Amino acid sequence: MSEAETAGAVARLEAAADELVSARASIEDVGEPRVQRVADAYGRFDALLDRYRERASGSGRETFKAYVEFEGKLAEFVEELPQDLHHREAFEAAEELLDRRRLEERDFDRARDALAPVREVAELLDERESAVADYREARHAVEARRREVDANVDDLEAVLAFDDIDFEASVERLRGPIETYETAVDDAFRAFRASEPARAVLEFVDATDAYPLVDYPLPPDELRTYLREHPAGEEPIPNVLEWAGYTRSKLDHYVADPAAFRARVGGNRTYLERLDAGPLHVGWPPPAAEALRFRARELVSLVERFAPEPTVEALHAVRDLARTADYERLRRAAVAREELSSDALRRLQDGTVHEELDALRSKRERLTDALDAHPPE
Repeated sequence: MSEAETAGAVARLEAAADELVSARASIEDVGEPRVQRVADAYGRFDALLDRYRERASGSGRETFKAYVEFEGKLAEFVEELPQDLHHREAFEAAEELLDRRRLEERDFDRARDALAPVREVAELLDERESAVADYREARHAVEARRREVDANVDDLEAVLAFDDIDFEASVERLRGPIETYETAVDDAFRAFRASEPARAVLEFVDATDAYPLVDYPLPPDELRTYLREHPAGEEPIPNVLEWAGYTRSKLDHYVADPAAFRARVGGNRTYLERLDAGPLHVGWPPPAAEALRFRARELVSLVERFAPEPTVEALHAVRDLARTADYERLRRAAVAREELSSDALRRLQDGTVHEELDALRSKRERLTDALDAHPPE
């Protein structure tokens, strides 16, 4: 948001506040009860003129009947007006203009002109309502701009959190061991999944529930139970998935109850298809040193259940990274390169982020001051 937009939003709120003060002052000068009474009388009188303007104008039998009716209602209306009604004389003047043997539509227009002082007072209420609406809209616009500035400040403060990063740091010293481990664990899990009974794989996944830092989706109960209790559970997952694609007649050669198999296994094909080593990854950028140590400890306990020794050793190498003196420096550099755009990195390096943040904070202060000075309505 530009400086001009900020200034414009504040100026609009200040102008709306002035208009609201003026609208309220105009009502206070007359007195709100008096204004309300005038507005009520004007509304009823104006409706009366509308109702008879065409019907009682001109000549003809029906017109004359309407004219007589109108004259009676008009006289009754003015007679019943309170003697102390503000601008009562304007109603009397309008009645006098309409006290003719024959009326034309222009006579109604003249009567309305005679009511100009009354109309001005009656419109004070509409003007105040409009001023309140304009004020609220202008204040909401300032609030919206402050939220926008707040979001921009948060974004720049997040960038500045990396103000101390080492832009020359070689993050490959972390990436290499992590990629080596993740490739190895992917291969090991694929082999595990392809060779071991499906029920054994699901038992492994169930075991991960005791490790809060390893977030595996647990097997659906019906799938777990079926593979545990039926011979199909002795087959590796690829075989089970292949069977799930068979027709019922072909499936009849592999399982005793094709309908049960299709319901329990076929209905959970997506779960089995998506089961991989993803939850056993470290991720990039890697977590903070302490988090990595705790996560690696849980991963070792799980990975060594199915993976060959080289994979476990690769995981140990990743765990050992967290013990190095420069781990956090390298990790923060990795996080910065992942989370920040190239433009943000450039502005962080050349220092312009500080200038932008100072300008945004100044805008926020100005917007906040305006909101404080003009409370909600």
